[in-house]
Amino acid sequence: MDAAYERDWPGAVEVLNEGGRSGIVLLCEHASNHMPASYGSLGLDAKHLRRHIAWDIGAAEVTRRLSARLDAPAFLSTYSRLLIDLNRPLGSEGSIPLRSEDTDIPGNTGLDAVERERRAAIMFTPFHDEVARHLDARQAAGRPSRIVTMHSFTPVFLGEERPWHAGVLYDRARQLGEAILDGLRADPALNVAANVPYVISADADYAVPVHGDERGIEAVLVEIRQDLLADDAGIEEWAGRMAAALAPLQEAGR
Repeated sequence: MDAAYERDWPGAVEVLNEGGRSGIVLLCEHASNHMPASYGSLGLDAKHLRRHIAWDIGAAEVTRRLSARLDAPAFLSTYSRLLIDLNRPLGSEGSIPLRSEDTDIPGNTGLDAVERERRAAIMFTPFHDEVARHLDARQAAGRPSRIVTMHSFTPVFLGEERPWHAGVLYDRARQLGEAILDGLRADPALNVAANVPYVISADADYAVPVHGDERGIEAVLVEIRQDLLADDAGIEEWAGRMAAALAPLQEAGR
């Protein structure tokens, strides 16, 4: 296959350290802002692809460093969430957004079923099939699993300031979520809380409900405020914080 084609149309998932010994499985569904050339930035100026609407700024690099620090497998997306959001159920309002934050997405208007199915087949289904295959293999081998999916959020959303440094979102995995929060609160200067700035919903989320709750696997979603991940120092600081919080929790059931 031509190298330029592979760069433009990568496989749907980047897998790191699949054989890692950790009981933590890391996901990063909004890791990339990549847009194949044929989509023409969906009619947006290129600057918009650098915004949160296109990806979760800093989340991929925190995930990579956590994978190395914890010896944990990690699964990262390779396409922009504007094409199809890997953490939204197919067919839901947020799956292929017509508007994100305060920005209309012209290239997502009036899509037919063929194009929707094409994006799902190229970008969404292969990613989640690979995660499911990995979890199945761990279960078959009797290996414990806890899912931690890494995200970032904007400090201001539609004019509303968000004061938290980080949030841990969960539905059924309360014990895991609260344990991570306790670890982060080792730094008393941090403002961290449960289920902020969002909550987990089966109607609006995918990874935690499907790969976690439906399987009986503890699963949480971590949100870090993106301005705290704006440079290498911030990314390293938060990778260290998260590693310290997660290290005692790597064996499921502890």
